[in-house]
Amino acid sequence: MARIKFEIPGKLKTKITIIDILGNEVKTLVDSKLNPGSHEIEFDGGNLPAGVYFYRLETECVRETKKMILIK
Repeated sequence: MARIKFEIPGKLKTKITIIDILGNEVKTLVDSKLNPGSHEIEFDGGNLPAGVYFYRLETECVRETKKMILIK
């Protein structure tokens, strides 16, 4: 189980997706309006194979992608 921590500046529609190394979206963790401030989302990759993944945070004013490694 991994935790993804992030901050948003205002009440914004926020989407966080998990993407595999081939660019396929494999899971959506959040797709809703969130209040401003710090947030923490848990990601359970138990049903995914080990390997390199990315998580993408998208709001109206921010788009950020970060790499993560799933080890089993």
